[in-house]
Amino acid sequence: MKTVDFITTQAGDDLIVAFAISAPESFAGIRTLTLLRTPKYEVFLEEWERGVRVTFERDRAADPAILEAVEYSETDQTVRLRTASTSYNLDVRKLSAKDLKRMCEVLRLMNCDQSFDASGI
Repeated sequence: MKTVDFITTQAGDDLIVAFAISAPESFAGIRTLTLLRTPKYEVFLEEWERGVRVTFERDRAADPAILEAVEYSETDQTVRLRTASTSYNLDVRKLSAKDLKRMCEVLRLMNCDQSFDASGI
């Protein structure tokens, strides 16, 4: 399980939830796992390209994957993200209630068309 130190969220033309994950081996000490969706411009994309793009700074060579599922457990303070090729299990205990609420709000906006399975958000 990866520990999230803090998050950044944005809800505008771009919908973003970026998790800063502890990575002592990294020069900066963190790696960023980013969820990005730009609904305004999705009409110009092929159907298979639409949805929430998932990128992890550690996997720079990898193409962004499309988010398939999000599971947030308020009790366990965990978030599980799943793509076709990878799952990320995140410990969000360090985040404030305000940050967790904002994360859920942006995730709901990202899922306006039910493009991914969502639980707990």
